Amino acid sequence: MAVKTRQYDNSGRQAQARATRAVVVAAAHDLFVERGYVATTIEAIGQAAGVPLATVYRILGSKRAILTAVLEVSFVGDDEPLALHERPEVRAAFAQEDPHRLIAAFAGVCHQVFDRSADIQRVLREAAGADPVAAELLDWLNRQRLDGQTRVARVLADRGALAEGLTVDAAADTIYTLMAPEVHHLLTVDRGWDADRYERWLSDSLGALILA
Repeated sequence: MAVKTRQYDNSGRQAQARATRAVVVAAAHDLFVERGYVATTIEAIGQAAGVPLATVYRILGSKRAILTAVLEVSFVGDDEPLALHERPEVRAAFAQEDPHRLIAAFAGVCHQVFDRSADIQRVLREAAGADPVAAELLDWLNRQRLDGQTRVARVLADRGALAEGLTVDAAADTIYTLMAPEVHHLLTVDRGWDADRYERWLSDSLGALILA
């Protein structure tokens, strides 16, 4: 009599690990914002999440990995393995045929991203001056940001929508500067603007500076 090989279904275990990871990342986000990156320990994150320390290490591995996960989730809003430029809202922005509408759509995306990530980006900038891991992650984040914003400039250039004499690099530098988290903090925190006013300013300023 042949014995059938039993297939092991680990989908439930994977779902549990993903749920535990989400709890750890959420707890880490709150502690990083409250205490700062340097002062927050992995032990404190595990305690706040109600997750054994060994499990935290098994799922995420290191404090750097935890901060990276917090940043990634904060930017896109979930833990799905889908980069920001592949998200529906970004695809919809690129699909806008009118350059001004495209810029306005990206200002809206920027608004949403900062709603989710402004606090943790501030934590990262503050930590970068004292912690080499934070400094390295900040550099990585800035390069990712520039890459994404250069895509916007290149699409506009391909459509002949950039202001006369403006190169792709110059347009990308302008977008990179106006969409900088430091500028967002200056206007929404120091000057007290609400998010909608920031979005309108960003859209109008980008349109005036880079579009034909």
